[in-house]
Amino acid sequence: METQPVILLAMHGMPASDFPKDQLAEWGRLHSSRAFTDKRYLELDGRLRNWPRTPENDPYHAASYRLARLMESQTGKKVVVGFNEFDRPSMEDAFADAARLGASRVVVITPMMTRGGSHSESDIPQAIEKARKSHPGLSIDYVWPLDESRIAEFLSGELRPALHP
Repeated sequence: METQPVILLAMHGMPASDFPKDQLAEWGRLHSSRAFTDKRYLELDGRLRNWPRTPENDPYHAASYRLARLMESQTGKKVVVGFNEFDRPSMEDAFADAARLGASRVVVITPMMTRGGSHSESDIPQAIEKARKSHPGLSIDYVWPLDESRIAEFLSGELRPALHP
């Protein structure tokens, strides 16, 4: 019997506002120097991702989960959230969560709508390739890039109340 697909909502992630600023600056320096295997970078990245989140210190995190619940309601499918950076679960952990839910298929989508962003163009596809190797029985589709005319239609619709009060 085919299981229902699980949707993976791929989000950017943000540092919690109360994360120590000196540690965030150090993380940023190491990140920009691409020291991704450096022991200190890994320590700081772990602290940053595991920092306790609340709607007050990380409204982006809270909004990501609200969006996921709305998508669940509208699609009737389970939605898991994965963050590219700063937060958990990581994309890798989100794929593992989908597999633990018994998914045989994961459909990945991101609200990063336009071309040219490193997360949507590179990081998410890399996470998908890694997940395909880690979970060989998992079929993974990436719904991206999004249709620019539909994005423009959506944004134009959101503008109507402001343009025609």
